Amino acid sequence: MKMRVAVVGVGEFGKNHVRVVRQSDRAELVAVVDANRDRAGEVAAANECAAFSEFREIAGKVDAAIVAVPTSAHAKVGCSLLEAGIDVLVEKPIALDLSSADQLIHAAESHGRILQVGHLERFNPAVIALEKVARLPLFFEIHRLSVFSPRSLDIDVVLDLMIHDIDILLSLVQRDIEEIRAAGISILTPKVDIANVRLQFQGGCVANITASRVSTDRVRKLRLFQPSQYISVDYGRQDAAVFSVGEGRKISFEQLPVTKIEPLTLQLDAFLNSVETRQTPKLSGHVGRLNLRVALDILAKIEEHSRVVAQSLVSGWKP
Repeated sequence: MKMRVAVVGVGEFGKNHVRVVRQSDRAELVAVVDANRDRAGEVAAANECAAFSEFREIAGKVDAAIVAVPTSAHAKVGCSLLEAGIDVLVEKPIALDLSSADQLIHAAESHGRILQVGHLERFNPAVIALEKVARLPLFFEIHRLSVFSPRSLDIDVVLDLMIHDIDILLSLVQRDIEEIRAAGISILTPKVDIANVRLQFQGGCVANITASRVSTDRVRKLRLFQPSQYISVDYGRQDAAVFSVGEGRKISFEQLPVTKIEPLTLQLDAFLNSVETRQTPKLSGHVGRLNLRVALDILAKIEEHSRVVAQSLVSGWKP
C-alpha cells in the first residue's frame, strides 16, 4: 500500500518535491498546500490531487508531509503536523534559530514521529561515493556559487547554500570545531550574499568554504586532501575522482564508481524508509540542529568582521 504524502509549500522548489512524489512507486501524492490558493489549485489540478490553502486541513488525510515553506515558518508548520501524527521531511535549514529547531525536535520525539531535514547534498551520488573513501581528512577547499534567484531571500547565503557543505564537512570530519574565521558582504539583498569561511577542527583539519548567490556561473565543487590522496568532487556532474601517491611517488588516478540519480529521489526514498521502519533518519532533527548551530556561529563571526571593517572606515583607516 502506497504511503499518503502531502507537499506543504509548492513554490519553485516545492514543485520539485511534488514531481518526485508523483514519480515514486512507493508514495501517493494526496494533497498540496500553499497559502497562495490559486497556486495550490494549479499544482493540484496538474497532479490530480487535493488542494488546500491551510496546512492544518491535511490532518487525518496523510501519513507524511514534505514541508517546503519559507524557513521562518518551518517550526510553526512542522510542529503542528508532527503533533497531528504526521511524519515530516522539512527543508533545510531546519529552522531560523536554535529555539525553533528544539521545538521541532521536541514535537517529533514527544509524539513518536519521524523528523528528517532536507540536507539534499548528502544524497548526491558523488557525495555517497566520497563517504566511502574519506579516511582522514586534512584539508578541504569548497566552492558553491550560484546565479541570483529570488528564491530563499528570507535567509542569507550561509543558511541558503553554505549549510549544504557544513553538513558534509561535519559528517566527514566528525570532530568539534576549534576556530571559525569568516567574512561576508551583501550585494543584491539586505542579507549576506557572498561568504568566505575558514573552519579549523580539533585534530588539525582545516576547511575553506566560499558560497555566493550572485555569481555569473554555477559552481559546486569540493576538494579533499588526506594522507597520500587528493579527492575531487563535482556535485553538479555527480562525479568524483581520486589521485593517489603510491610507492616511489607514483601518482595514480581513479574515477570513483557513481550511479547517477536525482538526489531528491534518494532523499524521498530515505524518508519513506524511516517512516516505514520507524528508524531515525541519518539527517535527523539533531543533525539539522547541529548544522544550524555551526551556520549561526559563522554568521556571528561575519557580523563581528563587518563591525571591525565598519569601524576602520569610520576611523579613516588607510592601507
